[in-house]
Amino acid sequence: MTRLRRKALVALFLFTLFIFGAMMGLRTLKPSDGFSDLAPGMDFIGERTDRRQLDVKDVVASPGQFHMGSSDTKVVFTKSDRDYSIFYDVHIFYYLWYGSPSMDNKYIHWDHVLVPHWDPKIAASHAQGKHAPPEDIASSFYPELGPYSSRDPKVLESHMSQIEEAAAGVLVLSWYPPGVADDHGEPTEDLVPAVMDAAHRHSIKVAFHIQPYKGRTDQSMHDNIKYIIDKYGKHGAFYRFRSSTGQVLPLFYVYDSYLTPPESWAELLTTKGSHSVRGTPYDGVFVALIVEERHKHDIQASGFDGIYTYFASNGFSFGSSHQNWKAIKSFCDANNLLFIPSVGPGYVDTAVRPWNNHNTRNRVNGRYYETSLQAALSVRPEIITITSFNQWHEGTQIEKAVPRKTVTRLYLDYQPNQPDHYLELTRQWAENFNKEKDKWLM
Repeated sequence: MTRLRRKALVALFLFTLFIFGAMMGLRTLKPSDGFSDLAPGMDFIGERTDRRQLDVKDVVASPGQFHMGSSDTKVVFTKSDRDYSIFYDVHIFYYLWYGSPSMDNKYIHWDHVLVPHWDPKIAASHAQGKHAPPEDIASSFYPELGPYSSRDPKVLESHMSQIEEAAAGVLVLSWYPPGVADDHGEPTEDLVPAVMDAAHRHSIKVAFHIQPYKGRTDQSMHDNIKYIIDKYGKHGAFYRFRSSTGQVLPLFYVYDSYLTPPESWAELLTTKGSHSVRGTPYDGVFVALIVEERHKHDIQASGFDGIYTYFASNGFSFGSSHQNWKAIKSFCDANNLLFIPSVGPGYVDTAVRPWNNHNTRNRVNGRYYETSLQAALSVRPEIITITSFNQWHEGTQIEKAVPRKTVTRLYLDYQPNQPDHYLELTRQWAENFNKEKDKWLM
């Protein structure tokens, strides 16, 4: 009896040790404060969706027809080399702010400064200065294309091919008005036509991600919207969304929308506003960023049409925390708003914010990404956004990266997987997202 009891105790100890080890392994997929209780979606991918065999000339597709069946959310092609689809309900954030000496006479953004912490005591304990490309760039990963210029036509073509490979149908372009740039870059609005043309060659659509800039108000936003629609609205790559009411309208993401008070937004986005776009040629679907929980009520009062979460660091904000997405989706459903969750492959911005290590989310060879994608699919959204294609500073990119070691740096990489690993994962989940949507509509 004593021997049996001893065996039982040993077995119980080993089982407890196994459970503890498994839990520690899964912890790397979540923030340390335990925001997400979702297990990795490894078994969700399964086999790839069977692809329809159609000739390009036979395809008729309207982006954004999300209530009308998944066949209307994708274009399916047959080419001599491979069959493939792209999906207009998968949107990916894209940045156009990079420069290199060959095209711009200097590096832009790859030499980003190390942003000091706002607390001088903390700032003093971290490195300062700026990066020195090409050996030392403002990223924890190193791009396969090297520290490139967004003005390089070959780079643009490569990017569109990669986005097409990932099956993302809508490129969401980070946008500033003419002559305006972010604090560390230069104006890029003159590049938008080249982006539109390159996207169109790959049947990719382009939506606009309007960034905050000095003096951004509801009135200046009216001017921005008018400018974008007047200049690009007739381009074949310009993205429009078909709502459940049958309206087909441009879709705009508005970053840091909370910086403008709801009563100001209401002047632009409600029918009784003093310079309302509603019912005019400049009407659209306007999607606001949720960071804090209270923002959802401000977004509703402002007259926005939807909510997105942007950040790829689960637990960083209320909006980016997977465990809150069900409640946000319920709020949106109750108030006739779109909920567009944003997912990313990981997060590491210590190359530009060296004091921000606590918000790093390790990729775990793609499992973090799949956990995020599974969390997004679980709330049955109409659109999913990917953060990002090429935000290298924050380590959220799915663009191809390669191993790299220099005298001063050892960069992270995607090994043991290939440089296109996150493009392939994105395609697999895009296909399954559309397969799942077919089931939701049954």
